[in-house]
Amino acid sequence: MSRLLLVLVAAAMIGTLAACTTPDTEGGTPIPPSASASAAPAPTASVSVPVVRATPTPPAAPAPEPTALALPDLGVDMPVDAVGVQDDGAMQIPKNPASAGWYRFGPAPADGEGATVIAAHVDSRVYGLGPLARLRDAQPGQEVFVTDEAGTRTRYIVERVTYIPRAQLPVDELFAREGPPTLVVITCGGSFDERTRSYSDNVVLVAREA
Repeated sequence: MSRLLLVLVAAAMIGTLAACTTPDTEGGTPIPPSASASAAPAPTASVSVPVVRATPTPPAAPAPEPTALALPDLGVDMPVDAVGVQDDGAMQIPKNPASAGWYRFGPAPADGEGATVIAAHVDSRVYGLGPLARLRDAQPGQEVFVTDEAGTRTRYIVERVTYIPRAQLPVDELFAREGPPTLVVITCGGSFDERTRSYSDNVVLVAREA
């Protein structure tokens, strides 16, 4: 399946994305929004991200997988695991918010083009608050680093951090497989719905490779 076709398939599936929920948690505390993003202690919340159900053909020589994410100005330094797609079409996210997931059907930093997408839960009733609860505090110009399994550390510069309603995630932009090399980091934020145990928004950081 071509890269362009994968993007089109993901865009067509935007209506089937998982809500910012986690089925094995109970209750929750609303997260108050801020001017840029939002995150605070509350039950685990999943990230609404575009995915494809079809398994893409792996490249002949795959790039080294990301293994760590660091935002020094926020005190964030967390492991990253390669993740795929759940049966319901949602991107898999590590249950422990101390770990992030890299969308393995998209680019890695070493590919040299497109968006490397990394996502994590903002918090968990079981594990507590995750490092990306601080994502809302990131500022343009700050550094972000992604280390891969080959030991290469790729440096990015934050361009923006925004709220995006989970039903309005700009799939073709954030999950681009072509174009300038960028990094997209996603967690949940906005208001928390006690009834559905879901967050209203995604907190999205976009950074350019330096």
